[in-house]
Amino acid sequence: MTKKRIVITGAPGTGKTSIIVKLEESKFFCFHEVIRTMTQEAKKNNGVKSIVSNPIVSVSNPYRFNTTILNARIQQFKDASLNKENILFYDRGIPDVLAYMDYFNQSYEEHFVNECKKHIYDHIFILPPWEDIYVSDEERYESFEQAVEIHHHLFDTYTKLGYHCIEVPFGDVEKRSNFILQTIS
Repeated sequence: MTKKRIVITGAPGTGKTSIIVKLEESKFFCFHEVIRTMTQEAKKNNGVKSIVSNPIVSVSNPYRFNTTILNARIQQFKDASLNKENILFYDRGIPDVLAYMDYFNQSYEEHFVNECKKHIYDHIFILPPWEDIYVSDEERYESFEQAVEIHHHLFDTYTKLGYHCIEVPFGDVEKRSNFILQTIS
């Protein structure tokens, strides 16, 4: 059986992490969002208790920062081939890097696009902005309005790359997780 690579994406605060946790509780293998880990490490290494804006706007070299994220997501994609599981979930995919760079009006080389075209996922589930559950936290700095803009960039980026984005309906974590699992089966 070939591996199914499934991306769960969406703007900040849409419930991606909750769904990933639920899928892991159901014994599915999930690759976690690399930016959260990078933000937590940056705070620890710099002795900072909190960061007051999206790290991309405060790093000294945004291009290098995005290259690091791109490479980490490519590594997750490659690591999947070593995983014994046939269904693999990703909390964000490689194209998310392009969407965020577009959102922040940052240029990138064709290499970034080529990596997205070279590493293909089977399904893209996008969670729409949902104001009722939106909360800022120590790794989420955007306003709800900014989250809506990011959603549009994500949808446009994946669509331009030839993906059909499947919108996950609002509902509790169980309902949303079941929707994803029923859709891929």
